[in-house]
Amino acid sequence: MVTQAGQSVKFETSDGLSIEGVLHLPESTPCAGIVICHPHPQYGGAMHDSVVMSVCKAALDIGIAALRFNFRGVGGSEGSYDEGKGEQRDVAAALEQLRGVAEVGESRVGLAGYSFGAAMALRAVDQGVRALIAVSTPTTMANIESADVSCPTLFVAGGEDEFCDAGDLRRLASDTAGEAEVVIVPGVDHFWSSGERELRAAVGAFLEKHLK
Repeated sequence: MVTQAGQSVKFETSDGLSIEGVLHLPESTPCAGIVICHPHPQYGGAMHDSVVMSVCKAALDIGIAALRFNFRGVGGSEGSYDEGKGEQRDVAAALEQLRGVAEVGESRVGLAGYSFGAAMALRAVDQGVRALIAVSTPTTMANIESADVSCPTLFVAGGEDEFCDAGDLRRLASDTAGEAEVVIVPGVDHFWSSGERELRAAVGAFLEKHLK
């Protein structure tokens, strides 16, 4: 699905763990870049997830670099699942890694996450992130009552998502300090098996407007 060959990378968290990732660069650089966080490690989530790859492709298609990575304890990443606490360190380390890529402008970095990854992105976003994408935020499972986000944010979910309540998502969006957009795709569940084209379109349009 992702046409540009990825480059394997390793980077270290603030608590000393080695995290594995894959960096995809578009054909033309310098460019903006985005970090993408995968779904729940304890339910098979990893950086090769199809929704993660769809977000990757949406970025690359418009000339934006993408860094996907495995949370601690997944694949070749050191450590073990830390109930969302250490995983926020992983996100911070991935952002630092991407900001250090010569082809990516340090001030042109975005952050995205799917499901558990969306919850981690919302909690780990820092002031340097220019755009945030939360795909299928699990509002019915994770304790996400507010988001300290000042950059433009896209909340996107399926209309049949059993783990993401559209009303909760709109309330979450209304509480963010920055510009927030909510996109609900009819007929699509949490796993996007029938809606990845619509997801790529929504993500691509948002990134084109706010990051590229």
